[in-house]
Amino acid sequence: MALRIEIPEVKPALEFIDGRLVQKVSPRRAHAQLQARWLLALRTWAGDRGEALAEWRFSFARSGAGWSSLVPDVGFVRRELLDAIPAAEAEEPQFAPDVAVEILSPSDRRGDVEWKIAAYLAGGTALVVTVDPRAQQVLAYDRVATTAFVPGDTFAHAALPGFSLDVADLFNGVFSG
Repeated sequence: MALRIEIPEVKPALEFIDGRLVQKVSPRRAHAQLQARWLLALRTWAGDRGEALAEWRFSFARSGAGWSSLVPDVGFVRRELLDAIPAAEAEEPQFAPDVAVEILSPSDRRGDVEWKIAAYLAGGTALVVTVDPRAQQVLAYDRVATTAFVPGDTFAHAALPGFSLDVADLFNGVFSG
């Protein structure tokens, strides 16, 4: 049985990463802008396909590994998954999101980010997106490949059929110094 602990409700949120509690970084302006832009784009695309929310906690056991409790900057869950559980359980789903978007902060530890990507994918997430404000780069991770997108590219992925996001528009006016 996977270890499971109670995560205290604090701001910014705590995550259970690699067997330890790690507090998320309090977002700065660039982080908040990118998070809001992803959230708006996913909500607009989602319609009745599911829900996209910011700072939504997901607690799940990963295949072949322990328990995780992660709070992506933006998470998306398909409608059929949400409809299959009681509304109270949707507050903190006991499964990984279909899509997790993580906006990178300068203080993020590379090992923690890599661990989270692996945890999401092992937990059943179809797509993990990292957004690097400094490099102005979006990386899309799935179980097969990692794809990079930069200004001039249009972000699209099979896990989000019909969704697209102009990467130049995403970073337009965002300063991360």
